[in-house]
Amino acid sequence: MSTNLATQLREGTKKAHTMAENVGFVKCFLKGTVEKNSYRKLVANLYFVYSAMEEEMERHRNHPILSKMYFPQLNRKQSLEQDLKFYFGNNWKEEIAPSPAAQAYVQRIREVSENQPELLISHLYTRYLGDLSGGQILKTIAQRAMNLEGNGTAFYEFKDISDEKEFKVNYRQTLDTLDVDDAAAAQIVDEANAAFGMNMKMFQELEGSLIRAIGQMLFNTLTRRRTRGATESELATAE
Repeated sequence: MSTNLATQLREGTKKAHTMAENVGFVKCFLKGTVEKNSYRKLVANLYFVYSAMEEEMERHRNHPILSKMYFPQLNRKQSLEQDLKFYFGNNWKEEIAPSPAAQAYVQRIREVSENQPELLISHLYTRYLGDLSGGQILKTIAQRAMNLEGNGTAFYEFKDISDEKEFKVNYRQTLDTLDVDDAAAAQIVDEANAAFGMNMKMFQELEGSLIRAIGQMLFNTLTRRRTRGATESELATAE
């Protein structure tokens, strides 16, 4: 059975891709302007999001549908912990808290896991394929912008995946074999668009800190031109 779910997700989230690309924080990042305080807040927020997502996937690892999407080699929690230790020190757990947008994101992950676990597929798709697609590019940008030397970018490293391109092909093929009907597939696409929106809100929260660091004029210059088309924005979650 093939639902073409991977294609439905790609086509059904094109508009969300474009909107995500045009969030100011993302545009600045992709142009090489990364401010450390804003970035470490992002890392902290992502820690809470991935912790929730990975805990819920572990909970459903024997689910008839979700079990096929259980790929622990994608897990980011441990990598994010390494980065948080670098940015906040050994007592990082006492130093971080989820922002309002991150709290809402985590709450939504818990909610769908409890009531309609198949919708976790939307959140896996939105985050992990973006991480795989843009990881090395974003790692390089972050290292150059913040003068990092080997630390602070573990999030982008998938040490348990030898061929990321091949893995993405297999991941999409697995999506296409899931036993979901048309109505369920449509709900998964809708939830993926909602996940994009939640990511965008997390990025938008960071713009105040970024503007204070680089100035309103530079921020306006970097974000003035709107990106056209649904290209794949690696930071703002991409396929």
